[in-house]
Amino acid sequence: MVDGEIPEKGLFPISVGERLRVAREAAKLDLNDVSTRTRIPLRHLTAIENSDYTALPSQTYALGFAKSYARAIGVDEIALGNDLRAELGRAHPDARDANVYEPADPSRVPPRLLAWTAALLALIIVVGYGVWRGGYFDSADVATPAPVIAQQETVAAAAPVAKPAATVGPGQVVLTATTAVWLRITDGAKTALFQKEMAAGETYQLPLTATDPKILTGRPDALKVTIDGREVAPLGGAKTTVRNLGISAAALNARVAVTPPPVAAGTTPVAAASPAVPQ
Repeated sequence: MVDGEIPEKGLFPISVGERLRVAREAAKLDLNDVSTRTRIPLRHLTAIENSDYTALPSQTYALGFAKSYARAIGVDEIALGNDLRAELGRAHPDARDANVYEPADPSRVPPRLLAWTAALLALIIVVGYGVWRGGYFDSADVATPAPVIAQQETVAAAAPVAKPAATVGPGQVVLTATTAVWLRITDGAKTALFQKEMAAGETYQLPLTATDPKILTGRPDALKVTIDGREVAPLGGAKTTVRNLGISAAALNARVAVTPPPVAAGTTPVAAASPAVPQ
């Protein structure tokens, strides 16, 4: 055999590592080039060329790295992988992990920046969904609800509706939470006067100096509203978002007062007494 000539496979089969080295040199590449293309550590490539597979974490890694090496220099990775399995079987007949799952190709592993970007996008989606479920941002403004008049039975519908009582005192508006509720109150200049989640029983006293105050909340039915201690109609029904609803004493007095209690069935409202007519 002439020096430098590769022995024929049938007579003197050469190792997979040597075949890779010969193919690499024929492609005029060094190990650093292969390491850059495959992102396999240089020491592992050197171990493969030297058939020193004990320097690798396991035979499965040896198979995966060798096939990536072959693909990077244009060698049939499938045929080379089969030959390497046979070579490992001859060298370690008791090893059983050569045909188990091969490690992921390092060149196909997504970069760390891409993984962090995907995680950040997932977090933004989760936070956005929570905000949407909270009703803080609606796709369209909800119109100011019409004055609430409870539906009564036919007999009760005939009962006269109480007219709004005249404002007594300076017009102090107080909001009391009947259950936990989030709300935001701004003035005419869009300046936030109050914004938080109120606990049940907690109250907020609207400043008398507030100019054109308005409220935003997704649970108007959870708020009891009074003017100088007099309860007024609810701001809205359950599961209704109110936005830019005026809550000044003047705006609330313009709404229908609290609906009177229904008249029991079978009774007739008592008419107001008429003045006596002189004979």
